[in-house]
Amino acid sequence: MSTARSTELTLSARANGYVALTKPDVSFLVLMTTAAGYYMGARGPVGWLHMLHAVFGTMLIAAGTAALNHYIERQSDRYMRRTALRPLPSGVLQPREALIFGVALAIAGAVDLYAAAGALASGLGVATCLSYLLAYTPLKKRTVWATFVGAFPGAIPPMIGWVAATGSLDRGAWLLFGILFLWQFPHFHAISWMYREDYARAGIMMLPVVDREGTRTFRQIILYAVALVGMSLLPAILGLAGVMYFFGALVISTALVQVCLWAASNKTNARAKWLMHATVVHIPLLLGLMVYDKLPR
Repeated sequence: MSTARSTELTLSARANGYVALTKPDVSFLVLMTTAAGYYMGARGPVGWLHMLHAVFGTMLIAAGTAALNHYIERQSDRYMRRTALRPLPSGVLQPREALIFGVALAIAGAVDLYAAAGALASGLGVATCLSYLLAYTPLKKRTVWATFVGAFPGAIPPMIGWVAATGSLDRGAWLLFGILFLWQFPHFHAISWMYREDYARAGIMMLPVVDREGTRTFRQIILYAVALVGMSLLPAILGLAGVMYFFGALVISTALVQVCLWAASNKTNARAKWLMHATVVHIPLLLGLMVYDKLPR
């Protein structure tokens, strides 16, 4: 292989490595939920450019947080099959590069969000970053309650969007927070069940690592999914969305409960994977329907 070709492959691998540091799947969730929060909070015509600016700043913070999470967990990632090929364990990038990249993205996001939406939105973004890295990440090796703690920063992006549109944290922001907070438990417990052996090798205390039979894990999955049904109806009950959303949310969220019950009846990795996919479909459907059936404010 020629030197030029080797250099090209190396540059390509490094570029892909930097992209992987940002966890694009998580960044997409942040994009979607922040945009939904902004749209639901906006009064009158939506300022699309302003919304894009706010979403972009939030995504930069999320991407920086993801890169810094890669940096902090680089040793643990070596022990898990699903993470061993990440940029740091595989040697595609060096830890210092990930650290600089993550810090730069997070700071740029905070500054951009401050310019776009003000101090409150930027402060929420910074709080998300710090609580994820300084609370959730270290707790993963100490207690199964880490998932509960991590659900708080995970549910903040729609609040940032709402604040960017309204300048305040009012009822609608907390409703969106509640929906995303509850949704995370069926989603992440399903993933944790699928990869419980990986987590055990890395010394990460996800609930399925200590709950070998899955009784507590799937009980929590079902309970949070049932609570999500009620929470998902509140936007219609409190006047943010219409009748179409109410019945659509009832069907969508009840269907998710059915998938949870089905997965709990036979706790295989295959069924947990189907549940994970169901949660991935659920949240954009729910938020999309809410946006479509938004009531004038």
